[in-house]
Amino acid sequence: MRQFTQHISVKAQGRKLYDITSQVLAWANAQGLHTGLLTLYIQHTSASLLINENYDSDVLVDMEAFFNRLVPDGDDLFIHTVEGPDDMPAHVRSALTQTSLSIPMLDAKLVLGQWQGIFLFEHRHMPATRRIIMHLMGE
Repeated sequence: MRQFTQHISVKAQGRKLYDITSQVLAWANAQGLHTGLLTLYIQHTSASLLINENYDSDVLVDMEAFFNRLVPDGDDLFIHTVEGPDDMPAHVRSALTQTSLSIPMLDAKLVLGQWQGIFLFEHRHMPATRRIIMHLMGE
């Protein structure tokens, strides 16, 4: 069994989904493993990771519209507003999504579905650099 680690930094320019599929695939496929498991972990509490459709960009627009309705900025419910009206909603969005993903590797390739992509889901409006740890283990 071999293990590899790396991190990627994503310069998010505000709230939206950022496609990181090509960066992740390029690194994982270059490690020379035949079978294994890739774990991705984001080191932030106001951004998350998703696997979702990457064919029709309307899906990303609809995801953001849904979360805007589900967890609106400036909701009177929230008292944690230290960094502005999107502060606590960003934490709730992160709690409702994922901070880590696991993707199997078979036949020397990560096995995402045909329309699947890997996304950083930025939940804050302000720009931020987000760090994602990649850990690949296998043979």
